[in-house]
Amino acid sequence: MYFLDKKMNIKIASLLIKPTFHKYHLVDPSPWPFFTAFSAFMFLGGFVMYMHRIKYGICIYTTGLYILIFNVILWWRDVIREATFEGQHTNLVQKGLHIAFLLFILSEVMFFMGFFWAFFHASIAPSFNIGGIWPPTGINVINPWFVPLLNTFILLTSGATLTWSHHSVKTGSLNDSLFPLLLTIILACIFTGFQLEEYTSADFSIADSIYGSTFFMITGFHGFHVIIGTIFLILCFFRLKQKHFTRTQHNGFLFAIWYWHFVDIVWLFVFSSIYWWGS
Repeated sequence: MYFLDKKMNIKIASLLIKPTFHKYHLVDPSPWPFFTAFSAFMFLGGFVMYMHRIKYGICIYTTGLYILIFNVILWWRDVIREATFEGQHTNLVQKGLHIAFLLFILSEVMFFMGFFWAFFHASIAPSFNIGGIWPPTGINVINPWFVPLLNTFILLTSGATLTWSHHSVKTGSLNDSLFPLLLTIILACIFTGFQLEEYTSADFSIADSIYGSTFFMITGFHGFHVIIGTIFLILCFFRLKQKHFTRTQHNGFLFAIWYWHFVDIVWLFVFSSIYWWGS
């Protein structure tokens, strides 16, 4: 009897300690979400303090920015290790990541829709406070057929070169995908440079009526998304050089492509409504 109980206990113990193999990824506890959120709060709070000329505001927001960059780098390192070297991103996990990123892009669409709503609300029925016309009295608008049109061609070309790079990855030609991806990054930097030059040469500021507010909010946040997308593509470039991606599994690169095409589409709305129709 004792022998049977002993065998039963061993069998139960072996079942309890036997690892369970499944298609899901149980993420290990990580400190980076907390520290990243704290550093982002520190950065934004310090930036608001700096804008209101509060003492030590610039020190707080620069410190928060450095900590934020440090945390993001370590967080990305862990995700890259889990996906590339540990093989945690199974087909089922990849499907979940695809849905999650599409929902993130949908939230970004809603974000920009709010700003466009404010722009069209003010421009279609301009109030008497701004002269009853659009653009408001005293606003010298930017010529849409100069730098904005040039930036449109640059951004659309960058989308084409990125699609070229993606096609090379899907066909297994990882080395051939590096050049078009590098070309995309260069075009993105050129776009940002022209956008900065446009801001410095504009005859109005964000404080000049509803036109200045909506113009700089929409174009500024789009430029911020361009910068984030550029960093995303630079990271993918170095991961491609390190052979982190394969023909069938390149989620990081795929998400960067989706994000960049979203930026392209938003710019088409920005150019057609803010620069062309709005002027």
